[in-house]
Amino acid sequence: MSSVLYDTPGPRAKRRNVLLSVVFTVLLALLLWWVWQKMDDKNQLEWSLWEPFTTSEAWTTYLLPGLGNTLKAAAISMVIALPLGAVFGIARMSDHAWVRGVAGTVVEFFRSIPVLLLMLFANEFYVRSTDISSEQRPLYAVVTGLVLYNASVLAEIVRAGILSLPKGQTEAAYAVGLRKGQTMSSILLPQAVTAMLPAIVSQLVVIVKDTALGGVMLGFTELLNSRSTLAANYANVIPSFIVVGIIFIIVNFLLTSFASWLERRLRRSKKSTGVVLGEDTVEVNPAAVGGTYGTGAGGSI
Repeated sequence: MSSVLYDTPGPRAKRRNVLLSVVFTVLLALLLWWVWQKMDDKNQLEWSLWEPFTTSEAWTTYLLPGLGNTLKAAAISMVIALPLGAVFGIARMSDHAWVRGVAGTVVEFFRSIPVLLLMLFANEFYVRSTDISSEQRPLYAVVTGLVLYNASVLAEIVRAGILSLPKGQTEAAYAVGLRKGQTMSSILLPQAVTAMLPAIVSQLVVIVKDTALGGVMLGFTELLNSRSTLAANYANVIPSFIVVGIIFIIVNFLLTSFASWLERRLRRSKKSTGVVLGEDTVEVNPAAVGGTYGTGAGGSI
């Protein structure tokens, strides 16, 4: 099917696409075979290295607790960063210059700093200025860094999503007497959610993966940090990396699948039913008709 951005391929284009697909498949198979051979040469395919993952000890002692901490830090960061990002995104469109200026400064500042640096600063702040225990401090530092960075990114996503809506939506809301706050909460935000959802989910996936930075630099016992302890005990570095990578893929796939389902559900709920109302179904207000079309003081047509 042809469209403005896509033309239906002809016979030559179809043959070329088939040839490229075959070449890519062959190259991918060769790459996988090369990786397999290299791992076999280094004795990384021996069953003794993979056997720990078939027992409950590796999972209950290392992987599952690490995964739990990863999901815990990511969930807390998401719950805080989403509303905070929405507030700053809306504030950047305020009619008051000082509100726009403060919100814009905060967003641009924290969006420009690497998330790892934010985690390190937060950890030092908690060490010097709070009484948080050393066991809980890495979690606090990781969540703080993730919230500050991702809230600023989500603020731009929210602002872009609202600005992408047709101006007629705002004009129609003002025409019926809604204030700006009512227009934002009742008209613009509900429509922008569907448009923003893919970008928001992408940022949530980033949050899940960035928890690993806390394990590397702050000793936070998330999934990747737990993997290093497991590999030290079982001497299976590469198999442990592969298993943890698969776990991250599964978690992020479930997250994106849920977001896709939610997006389809939201789009279906906003579609019109297509029912045509009959003349007897619509209740007409005579005063409104008279006020609109009346020719005299009495509003007669």
